[in-house]
Amino acid sequence: MTADILLHGGALDLMKQRFPKAPTPWLDLSTGINPWSYPYAGSSEKAAKHLPTATQFDDCLQAMSTAIDAPAESLLLAPGSELLIRLLPDIIPARHVCISTPTYGDHAKSWGRSTAKVTESHDALTDSGRADILVVCNPNNPDGRTWSKDCLSDACQRLAERGGWLIVDEAYADLDPKLSMASSGGKPGLIVLRSFGKFFGLAGIRLGALIAPQSILHAMRERLGVWPVAGPTLEIATQAYSDLRWQIDMRRRLETACERLDAVLSTHELSIDGGTSLYRYLRLADAEATWRVLAEQGVYTRRFKDNPHAIRIGLPSADEDFQRLDAALSVISP
Repeated sequence: MTADILLHGGALDLMKQRFPKAPTPWLDLSTGINPWSYPYAGSSEKAAKHLPTATQFDDCLQAMSTAIDAPAESLLLAPGSELLIRLLPDIIPARHVCISTPTYGDHAKSWGRSTAKVTESHDALTDSGRADILVVCNPNNPDGRTWSKDCLSDACQRLAERGGWLIVDEAYADLDPKLSMASSGGKPGLIVLRSFGKFFGLAGIRLGALIAPQSILHAMRERLGVWPVAGPTLEIATQAYSDLRWQIDMRRRLETACERLDAVLSTHELSIDGGTSLYRYLRLADAEATWRVLAEQGVYTRRFKDNPHAIRIGLPSADEDFQRLDAALSVISP
């Protein structure tokens, strides 16, 4: 077991090994995934027994296109957005990549394996004048920072004028659709990444999408192969993306739950330094110690290798979970 695995979140099996005396069941608040997953009706037996069909792909793509307001011709389905992040450096030649920081670490890792110079910036949009690829997450993970569509559009235009690219990771954009650049899909210089699992609470389904001009879609399609997404995944995602009422209602539910989480954190005088309606990002004097004390009580949160003063706490899903978090924080509170 390595410390890096426990830094990412979602490794509950390893946490149980690391803290064998912690009370059970564990309260896993480490991932920033919706605790109220979409209540899908299941997938057909045919979807599991046969290779995915063109109709299944098209149905899912059209449902996603409508839900996120992206031109269908600009969309490519993939088995999760993380794979797309890792493959993009193989497709786009770059000299200088600027990545907004702090953010999802796989962007820097993936571009770091390329020949490009990689820099990280707290004010990445102003650096689009000297980089040929600019990477931002909107909303950002982990601090929830957001950029307006106008700001991103301006940066994209500056990059495109000299053959550069703006890559926008919208893994959490379903929480706030007005931020999304998806409607500009296919525009020169713009690449958007979407993730299904976080908002719909079905991370194990493994579905993502690339929104880009045709040249990028073609190159990525060649790398993903003929059947990149499983039939059951396509059927379940089609159900979820087609259910627009559930999506609207869920956004309200998450906002209400996040307000309750804020109240619990404020009771213990913890400094909330950002987040989305799926998690809160906290600034602490000693995040490692806080993470460890919570873990000893069976509460799993997210810590960060490069920031010893921050942890991320996801949404509890039930009254007893809020109460348990409150009790665990009481051990830390002065």
